Amino acid sequence: MISNERPSPYGHRPYSHGTQKPPVVEETLKAGKVQIERKTFVFTLKENPRGRFLRITEDVNGRRDTIIIPATGLEEFKKVFDDMLKTSGEVPPKTVSE
Repeated sequence: MISNERPSPYGHRPYSHGTQKPPVVEETLKAGKVQIERKTFVFTLKENPRGRFLRITEDVNGRRDTIIIPATGLEEFKKVFDDMLKTSGEVPPKTVSE
């Protein structure tokens, strides 16, 4: 053992470097897609053994970013989203002067 190597206080981890975790079985319950300007958003409601969740994937020219929202938080997410939508409609956009 090299002097700076210490055993993990969490014990042996079954999935170390070079090995992958087994895939989690996910069932798709509903999916939808929206194209906005150059971005594509894919909304997928899924379920796995841990529960239901909404996966939102943003695809921009082949690069993908994803967020996952547990189904237990969808009502709160909707409230914040609705508030953002309301504010966006009420506040006029700022003009950029050059």
